[in-house]
Parts: sequence; C-alpha cells; structure tokens
Amino acid sequence: MYFSALLDKISLPRIQTLKRLMKLGKVQDKKGKIFQVVFVKDEVFELSGDLSEPKKGALLGKIKDFKLLAPASPTKIVAVGLNYRDHAEELNMPIPKEPIIFLKPPSAVIGPGEPIILPPQSKRVDYEAELAVVIKKQAKNIKPEQAKEHILGYTCFNDVTARDLQAKDGQWTRAKSFDTFAPMGPWIETELDPSDLKIQALLNGKVVQNSTTANLIFSVPQLLSFISKIMTLKPGDIIATGTPSGIGPLAPGDEITIRIQGIGELKNPVRI
Repeated sequence: MYFSALLDKISLPRIQTLKRLMKLGKVQDKKGKIFQVVFVKDEVFELSGDLSEPKKGALLGKIKDFKLLAPASPTKIVAVGLNYRDHAEELNMPIPKEPIIFLKPPSAVIGPGEPIILPPQSKRVDYEAELAVVIKKQAKNIKPEQAKEHILGYTCFNDVTARDLQAKDGQWTRAKSFDTFAPMGPWIETELDPSDLKIQALLNGKVVQNSTTANLIFSVPQLLSFISKIMTLKPGDIIATGTPSGIGPLAPGDEITIRIQGIGELKNPVRI
C-alpha cells in the first residue's frame, strides 16, 4: 500500500492526540530500495542512529511516494493470551494469575496492505486486534518501573489465529505461526501512554471489536518485566499485549482494519 491511499482516510495531525516525539517506520521507494525512516507530517526522513537513540536524518521525499512496510524486524514476537477482562468474560474463563505467553515467528510478519493468506489446513482463521510494544534496547530481568526506558514505542498488531487448529492441537504454535499471521503497522509511535487507548477491529468497515487498553489485565510494564525474566528481549522485538472481546472469522475478499487511538490504522486484505 502506498501512503497516498492511507492518507486519503487518515490525517496525520488528526490521529495524533497525544504528545509525539517522532513516528518511526520502514518504507520502500518505487525502485525497490528500503529505508528505515522518521515521518514528519507529509515528509519522510532517513533514520539516523540506531533504535536506542533514533534521530532524524536526510530528507528522502514525500510520504505519498513510498510504500509502507512493517515498521519493525523482530527476532521474536512474544504474544499474550487472555489479557483483556472483557475477552475473559466473553470466553467465560477465569482471570489468569500470571500472563499467558506464547511466541509467533518473525516469518509471520507482514506490513500494511499486504494480504493475509488463509492456509488450506484451517477452516476458521480469526482476527485479533492488539496493541504491540516495540523494544528499544536489550531487556533482561527488569522491574516494571524500568520498562519505559526499554520501550521504543507502540504499533497496531493483528494476532491472526487458526482457531480450529488451536483447539485441535491443544497448544498454539501451529495456529499462530503461518506466514502472514503477524500484520503490524502502520508505524511506531514513540511517545504514547498505553494505559487507556481506544482499540478497535473493523471487518469490511464494520466495527467488530471495540474496547480500551484500560481493560488490560496485566499492564505494559508488568508484561515487559514478566517476559524479561524468562527471555532476553532484543531491540526491535515485539510484545503483542492481547486482544479484547469480539474476535471472529475472516473470509477470502475481506479487509480487516486494526485501529488504535494515537497510532492510526493497519489494513490488510484477506486472500487464499
């Protein structure tokens, strides 16, 4: 998807309702060259420095002239199951005492506008709208109060899931790991308070998930601390924080949109 199509529906100043340091991401020009970038209004600047201290570099051009790619290249995606109170109520399940975590492979990552491919092995593939945390610097055995210094920012995430295979297998690896099952984007918002953000999924333009991150059972700092005591988090890694109530199936020809306050929209078509 080129940015011009996205900008027809979203005004960058309008969607940013909170204090902003910078938007970060990855783009491809019309010759196929890929850049890590900083977005400023309708312009794209090359990223100077690394993720631990990102800075605005040389001007590359106007946003409309670039294709938007997945904004992060994680070594791993750590996802959290059953982390919204409304989702637990929807499933009639008890509130977990500790975060339930699982992994999705980097090979599942796609960006805005790229198609989610429904695998022939599954008869039901679901959307799951999620807020994703992008790691800035290595995190190991950190305390919740140290979490902020390890967070680069936040992006939209769709934890696409083969629901029938999840039930059949009794564990989640196959159901969560198909290629194209980790759409993310459109960019990384680096200055955002994740404690009470409106989060929605829209299926073919109709709102099917509608909640707020205030319903999270385990907060972002709690999750980051918990996970860092199990595995070392690297720059660019993703923590997908869980999905609210309203999950449902995708079909060929659908378009699924994940919309999060202060970030924007992630749209992906669905194909076979």
